[in-house]
Amino acid sequence: MAVTVDERASSQTRVDVRIVDCDLHPAPRAGELTEYIPEPYRSKYWARRRVGQTNTYDAPDYYRAQAMRLDSFPEDGNFPGSDPDLAFKHVILEAGCDLVVLEPFGVTGITPELAHSKAVAINHWLDNHWLDSKNNWHERWRGSISVAIEDPIAAVKEIEHWAGHPMMAQIMIGAETRPAWGDPKNDPIWEAAVKHRYPVTCHLGRGQFELLPMPPVGFPTYNHDMMVTYSLLAASQVMSLIFDGVFSRFPTLQVVLIEHAYSWILPLMWRMDAIYEARKSELPHLTKKPSEYVYDNLWFSTQPLDFPEDRGELAKALEWMQADKLLLFSTDYPHWTFDDPKWVIRQIPEQLREAIMFENGIKLFNLPRTVPALEGQNRVW
Repeated sequence: MAVTVDERASSQTRVDVRIVDCDLHPAPRAGELTEYIPEPYRSKYWARRRVGQTNTYDAPDYYRAQAMRLDSFPEDGNFPGSDPDLAFKHVILEAGCDLVVLEPFGVTGITPELAHSKAVAINHWLDNHWLDSKNNWHERWRGSISVAIEDPIAAVKEIEHWAGHPMMAQIMIGAETRPAWGDPKNDPIWEAAVKHRYPVTCHLGRGQFELLPMPPVGFPTYNHDMMVTYSLLAASQVMSLIFDGVFSRFPTLQVVLIEHAYSWILPLMWRMDAIYEARKSELPHLTKKPSEYVYDNLWFSTQPLDFPEDRGELAKALEWMQADKLLLFSTDYPHWTFDDPKWVIRQIPEQLREAIMFENGIKLFNLPRTVPALEGQNRVW
């Protein structure tokens, strides 16, 4: 069903939220972001920067579709994810998602100041072009407060600026930064997140220059290797958060790892618990087993949904890892790896479905349990 501007009005009838998508990537239209970058960084760096295409994502048909769904390219020639109406059509009306958390890309820079200036711009752009009454008339979009973890003090100021915004659901950081997340340098960010009751999300990303993800033995030969090693990067950050005592210092902190896969967390918990039992006297700041911190403080997204040829083995793995305590549903729109909720539901054991598809998301992001009804929406469940 086509939706016109004249028809944009919230329905008085409300329906239960049954699908929460924690991963949709909005993108600015050409030239749309620049006006929001604060000076002097706009003139001295971003306005003069020549943007090139660096292929670190080895997706099928990359040079034609740039790892995006072919139908996600807007008619105006801009990049996929730049048209809120098209995303609304694909993800909410057709796929049937009820609430969607938006995760913009791009908080990187060769200095902490530049990364922070980009974060400031992204937040104002997202608020004015996606979360405003015109583009969020249906009340389905929720935003992310992007911050530069490279500059914790500036990041806290940005969190304070946006805290309390009715459509902001989380804080978003990068994964590749040094030192690791467990370093006390980052504590101001965790403290601000706990203060304002926001989860902190990290999406799989690609840093630049020395911030590209570096596997233990150096850069890999193929992009296939690089894609798999993001899970290793996430595992390292998980261990840093736990063993360096972040969750001991901030017991209610919630950290979400988006698109880093999840099947690896079960053997990692086994290994961490075994080492902890053998040498717990050296870690007096830990008050419980590492696996308990995982269940109390960490979350993962369903996309990419790793599974063996025997789908029954996936069901067993999800049950063994108690996935209803760890997983959030995600589509990854507009990427070619988009996971339709109708397909994902069929892969999950019935007793785990409600928690993964909507309950965990509602509780974690403090979302409403009902939304205005939409004529023409495909209600999946």
